Amino acid sequence: MFNRIIRNDILKSKAITLTTMIFVAASAMLVSLAAILVVNLSGALDTLMTQAKTPHFMQMHSGEIDTARLSAFAEQNSSVDEFQVVEFLNIDGSEIILGDNSLANSVQDNGLSVQSEKFDYLLDLDGNVINVSNGEIYVPVSYMKDNTAKIGDKAVISGKEFTVEGFLRDSTMNSSLSASKRFLVSSNDYKEIKSLGNTEYLIEFRLKDMSALSAFETAYASAKLEMNGPTVTYALFRMMNAISDGMMIGVILLVSLLVVAIAFMCIRFTLLAKIEDDYREIGVMKAIGLRVSDIKKIYIAKYAAIAAAGSILGFALSFVFNGMLLKNIRLYMGESENSSFAYVLGIIGILLVFLAIMVYVNGVLKRFRKISAAEAIRFGKSQEQNTGANRFTLNGNKLFNTNVFLGIKDVLSRKRLYATMLAVLVISAFIMIVPLNLYNTISSKSFISYMGIGNYDLRIQLSGNIDNSSEKVAEVVETVKSDQAISKVAVLTTKTFKAKMEDGSEENIKIELGDHSIFPIEYSEGKAPAADDEIALSTIYANEMGKKVGDVNTLVIDGREKELTVSGIYSDITNGGKTAKAVFTDNSAGIMWSIISAELSDKAFIDAKYAEYADKFDFAKTSDIDEFVTQTLGSTISSVEMGSYAAVAVALSITALVTLLFMKMLVAKDRYSIAVMKAFGFTNSDIKAQYVSRTVFVLIAGIVLGTLLANTLGEKLAGLVISSFGASTFNFAVNPLSAYLFSPLMMICAVLIATKIGTSGAGLIKISENIKE
Repeated sequence: MFNRIIRNDILKSKAITLTTMIFVAASAMLVSLAAILVVNLSGALDTLMTQAKTPHFMQMHSGEIDTARLSAFAEQNSSVDEFQVVEFLNIDGSEIILGDNSLANSVQDNGLSVQSEKFDYLLDLDGNVINVSNGEIYVPVSYMKDNTAKIGDKAVISGKEFTVEGFLRDSTMNSSLSASKRFLVSSNDYKEIKSLGNTEYLIEFRLKDMSALSAFETAYASAKLEMNGPTVTYALFRMMNAISDGMMIGVILLVSLLVVAIAFMCIRFTLLAKIEDDYREIGVMKAIGLRVSDIKKIYIAKYAAIAAAGSILGFALSFVFNGMLLKNIRLYMGESENSSFAYVLGIIGILLVFLAIMVYVNGVLKRFRKISAAEAIRFGKSQEQNTGANRFTLNGNKLFNTNVFLGIKDVLSRKRLYATMLAVLVISAFIMIVPLNLYNTISSKSFISYMGIGNYDLRIQLSGNIDNSSEKVAEVVETVKSDQAISKVAVLTTKTFKAKMEDGSEENIKIELGDHSIFPIEYSEGKAPAADDEIALSTIYANEMGKKVGDVNTLVIDGREKELTVSGIYSDITNGGKTAKAVFTDNSAGIMWSIISAELSDKAFIDAKYAEYADKFDFAKTSDIDEFVTQTLGSTISSVEMGSYAAVAVALSITALVTLLFMKMLVAKDRYSIAVMKAFGFTNSDIKAQYVSRTVFVLIAGIVLGTLLANTLGEKLAGLVISSFGASTFNFAVNPLSAYLFSPLMMICAVLIATKIGTSGAGLIKISENIKE
């Protein structure tokens, strides 16, 4: 019997049934996708780092190196399992040509390496350790993605020709957040070209027990070993590899949770609309003695069928879209060994959605107990008490057209009814605006403030290990300062010092020395260092050291202790978020790198000046700041962009479908009112205008509330993500056109189209059939 009733009911209300199933499918698909992507990202990352045997601790170093002393330290430290020193031959980008493309404009430190002997292997796209032959070169996979190179291309490195044999995955330098990229060549080719570049060293350790990492870092720093360069640990490698796809998954997860909430509201819509349609039949069933539990079974069975079909469809759709969303993960990290578990988790997520829907439907159906059989048979609809707009009378209306007035009055009279639609529209606006604002923020120039960088136009960086580096820095500074087109110049030099910790141990700390007032950055607390005894710390450094503004930080410089007061704390997502700024002068520590920053009087000459300085200072890395940010965060920006556009599509679909459902429910509910208005002479177009007024009134309120929520709660949620890799404060950089014009316009168009379709049934309502004693 149930099968026949369900089949007839579905055939009778195909549109509502289909719409409900679409919402269930969307919820199931997004929940399944989020589960599949999270497990695949985690699994692929584990697989990559296991296959490559990623170092647990890596100290990058420029300058002279004592490998015998390092080997002795490794042998004496009981925590060390394996140790090696890998050479990285830094080649100027202008000396690297891949096919028809030069890397002269690359902000990355591109260099050559040979395959590691013990660990930190460079892998091919099948996850195998690469064995490279003479004359062959393997290129970082990021240059495959941006079409800079392809297999078979001729590569010219400092005049020597190679053939691009394939692309490599590098578990330590895959991410665009990593400032370096390794190319793989044979040992013979490396020896031949070694004299044409600057040799840097990757001092790498794998430990027997990862829990000993903190103690090992302290031991390394205390031993006063080579440290002229960034220090990176296993956890940071993992974070940098995961951040781009992780942010996209975060957007999808947020949208999926909100869509599930909306799906529940839509099920409420359709269920209430169906109950309104069946009101008289429900009364008859109660009158002939059917129990409420029996009547509920009919509806529960129907929604169980719809939820099951929607869940299956959603799971199938997750297969369609996961390939596209997993593409970047598979390219950079390979396949996950947990892929089968991902689908199991996706199925579990869908089952939870199905069970939640059934519990929710059962809760909504409790209103059957309140239905009076006599009232249902007599009126054929629920009898509402309209309150809340008694002072809003037609004869007192001076502002609106009559139809607009009646539409607004109906919303104010039945606030509880319209509250659900308002909530859906608020969430839809939130879903649309938050990812767009996040994308606009990380792709805007203002985002450099979260990278510990001031607002300037040109950046010229010199490595500390090039020949005569001090003279070359002076040459660049003199040239830039004498340039009439340049209005401001700053010189900042980064060095490594020892910082004394609370327990008396010493740790390396990278400090950027120079005048930080020329191109100031935003400080979440305090201010920039101005005196020789002041220091500003990045958020992560401050948290690790337990320091706040006003605390004293002790450095060990040339064997003597120097106390510095913490003047400020700032956001920085570069170098693992571990940086510091000070103004004191020092001649004892080796220079890691120097950066000359410049601002132009006329921004129109940025490209010309960039080209001029890049050609003139071939020993330095010159970039305009926009290009620097784009190349550094390119992969992250593209991932968030994909997520934001998907969110816009989801939000518009939700808005249109919910409005369609709501209008159909209202028309079914208002049959008597529509018949009365027709009897008074209102035309079909008048009635449609009233419904349009209702939806637009609710939509405007929804957009306003959704925008406020997006710029408050949404900003805080985005800030939580950004803060995980070094930003202490976060504010959206809003594009007014997309957030306040195009997004609302798209929602308004979707609502108007859905309202026109949803109210088409109002014209078919006959006076004689709906006005009865």
